[in-house]
Amino acid sequence: MSLIITTHSNNIGTIILNHVETHNSLSNQLLNELIEALEFFEKRKARAVIIRAEAGVKVWSSGFDITELPVPGRDPLSYNDPLEHALRAIQLFPAPVIAMIEGSVWGGACDLSFICDIAIGCPTAAFAITPAKIGVPYNSTGILHFINVVGPRITREMFFTAKPIGAVRALEVGILNHLVPTEELEAFVYAMAEQISENSPLAIAVIKEQLRLLGNSHPLSPETFERIQGLRRKAYDSTDYLEGKQAFFEKRKPVFKGE
Repeated sequence: MSLIITTHSNNIGTIILNHVETHNSLSNQLLNELIEALEFFEKRKARAVIIRAEAGVKVWSSGFDITELPVPGRDPLSYNDPLEHALRAIQLFPAPVIAMIEGSVWGGACDLSFICDIAIGCPTAAFAITPAKIGVPYNSTGILHFINVVGPRITREMFFTAKPIGAVRALEVGILNHLVPTEELEAFVYAMAEQISENSPLAIAVIKEQLRLLGNSHPLSPETFERIQGLRRKAYDSTDYLEGKQAFFEKRKPVFKGE
């Protein structure tokens, strides 16, 4: 069964997350289908792509599928994992990708919505990044995505507290470009996509890539990179990592010991 629905009309591609049983969790299958959809839209020369959930949902996406987290000793967010591949596919897509947000956005789905070029939400939108709740060390590229959107202070607050940021504050801190009434959301998003599609696709593709390269223009030294990898390894080799996964499956609050 396909976990997304795709449509293509008037140079605009639409990807609808469509796995209500898991609140659109970012399973490997769903992410691979999303990547395939982007590849299809690139071949069709789509001038804008919208990523959305079905209308009326309470959860846009529940985030990374925790059942697919690897055992301790393996990086839970390595370069070749489907989530990282999907994020790069959005970044490298040669036309703007718009996140149309209705409902709450959790965990790695925050990263997915942040990496989109534009995000437009309604009053039910909320955003929470939750790796600290399950003992997962987030990767450096993901943290950089947050810093680029909301700055270091809001990034710290979101990661340290794991509490949701509501729609109004999401607009204030720069997570959302626009906040519109729920009943106007779809029309507003598609009107913007149509406006984008009328402009030069080549100029937009070049500008999008410029923005990506300039946003990543502060390289890490090899020593700093190794230090970060060592810190992350300490977390995903820990008993806290095991406890976080076990508590999730047992539907209880985890008891972390910092070990």
